[in-house]
Amino acid sequence: MKYSKFGDKFSSDSGIVSLMADLGEALNVNPDILFMGGGNPAAIPQVQEVFEKQLSTLLEDSQRRHKMLGIYQSPQGDEAFLDAVAALLNEEFGWPVSSKNIAVSNGSQSAFFVLFNMLAGEMADGSHRHIQLPLAPEYLGYGDVGVHDELFRATRPSIEFLENNQFKYHVDFTQLSIDESSAALCVSRPTNPTGNVLTDDEVQHLDRMARQHNIPLIIDGAYGTPFPNILFADAEPHWNSNTIVVLSLSKLGLPGARTGIVVAHEDLIKDFTNANTLACLACGNLGPSLSTPLFESREILRVSNDIIRPFYKARAELAINKLTQSLAGLPCFIHKPEGAIFLWLWCDGLPISSQTLYERLKRRGVLVVAGHHFFLGLDEPWQHSQECLRISYCLDEEGLEQGMAIIAQEVHRAYQEA
Repeated sequence: MKYSKFGDKFSSDSGIVSLMADLGEALNVNPDILFMGGGNPAAIPQVQEVFEKQLSTLLEDSQRRHKMLGIYQSPQGDEAFLDAVAALLNEEFGWPVSSKNIAVSNGSQSAFFVLFNMLAGEMADGSHRHIQLPLAPEYLGYGDVGVHDELFRATRPSIEFLENNQFKYHVDFTQLSIDESSAALCVSRPTNPTGNVLTDDEVQHLDRMARQHNIPLIIDGAYGTPFPNILFADAEPHWNSNTIVVLSLSKLGLPGARTGIVVAHEDLIKDFTNANTLACLACGNLGPSLSTPLFESREILRVSNDIIRPFYKARAELAINKLTQSLAGLPCFIHKPEGAIFLWLWCDGLPISSQTLYERLKRRGVLVVAGHHFFLGLDEPWQHSQECLRISYCLDEEGLEQGMAIIAQEVHRAYQEA
């Protein structure tokens, strides 16, 4: 069968396709695999109880049940949900937004597909614009969403070495360049894959640069503030009329609900809504139906701050301790865990590629993600990109200990064979 350029591009393999295939195998086909790869959140009993209670209440109400299952959502999103989200952001965080500043998508991945292709790629005058990533590594799910090729450019970070074999990436503003072909700046905060949290000063600096060049700053807050607030470092929520913030219900514990939230200038929201309607007609009702009462009561913040964040902070500390002890004596460093649900392991001078290490671990029943997938948009090769792994710490404690032990064994083996 012959495909168009679009068909050839989007039917081919990619990092995110491989990651989701691994995720599907581990979570649905072969549960014995130690799944330390994709971004599926942990099953936190207290959080599950909250959503189970909401679902039970919803199903007992025939009108709410019909609204969830029997009607299309409005193009921009469920009105009550938009009002509830806007009120929370306005009253709790001082964001000058109303429901006109918010739109719903079928997960944040589909939101980025629409946003990136609206802003960048081939323009009406034949020129080409790109999305500028202020630092790499960045989320691999961005990498192949462009209808046109070469949608991204990225800047290498500076690296700060810290105590206890940890390090931290920083935006290297001396190298970050914006020109007339730049369509937007985009960062994830916390950064997927590294757990890095851009400082407030870095965010303000990026905001000033974006305004100076009349382009938006896009902040992917899937793991961050205001919710689910999986942050272990101080970070102020940031939004203004030149900022596009993309949020999600997935990391709250609802990845199956596929609910993304875009917060932006109301003119952009109108255009995003039109494009999103063409792509998917209407968004799903489950996420908004379940969570609207939680936004209205502000319980969403209690769940984020008092349950979700402490849970992942404890898991991060356990994972760090196990991995650090197991890799003692090797030139291995862990990015300072400041948020999200991953450890980012850097094996300096690793004699094999991150892909080979991934394949060895997969054969031993441990799924991680090879680091090279996350270095999209760089204009020249960087050996560092072949020396890193992303490791989820969402497993239970027993599985986490087993997985970390196997990872350490394979890393030791790789250095010993050199």
